[in-house]
Amino acid sequence: MDGIFITFEGGEGAGKTSLLHRISKHLRDQGYDVLATREPGGIEIAEQIRKVILDPANTEMEERTEALLYAASRRQHLIEKVLPALKAGKVVLCDRFIDSSLAYQGHARGLGIDEVFSINQFAIGDCMPDLTLFFDIEPNKGLARIAANKDRERNRLDLENLHFHEQVYDAYHILVKRFPRRIQAINADQPMEAVENEAMDRIVTLLKNKA
Repeated sequence: MDGIFITFEGGEGAGKTSLLHRISKHLRDQGYDVLATREPGGIEIAEQIRKVILDPANTEMEERTEALLYAASRRQHLIEKVLPALKAGKVVLCDRFIDSSLAYQGHARGLGIDEVFSINQFAIGDCMPDLTLFFDIEPNKGLARIAANKDRERNRLDLENLHFHEQVYDAYHILVKRFPRRIQAINADQPMEAVENEAMDRIVTLLKNKA
């Protein structure tokens, strides 16, 4: 059996990282073989690229450079970690994937969604997620969560103004309309348990249909 590839997407403060870890535990408890990973990162080379991309000191990084670094990190992570797990029949849960690049670099940075998609097609080939969950919360509310979370790492994207994050938010809604069969939106502006239950329902439905 081939594995199942599920990605978690959303703007800053959407709660997707915490949800991914909670959901991965629930799935393991139900007997699924789960790999939880993240982008950029997940393996040593990609984590090194992550440090360069997100270093708050790298304010001079140009938009195309940023997009290419994300794609390079994605390629190495895919080849080294994601594809072997899928071939082994695992359920792969990934915190961000191609849609982050389409939203952040393609739309918010103004490079063009189609242009950034073409860069990433070169990086990932035909390996698209089976399901993408978009955790939908307005940017001002997501950023307020970040401000209240003293333990969260601060990175270069946190230096961006509210308008940038609003552009990211708009981009995700464009992508939901563009890829309606793959991307499903979940209201993230509700208690964590409610968001978690809704996400689990979507994932379990997919897993049962693929079984």
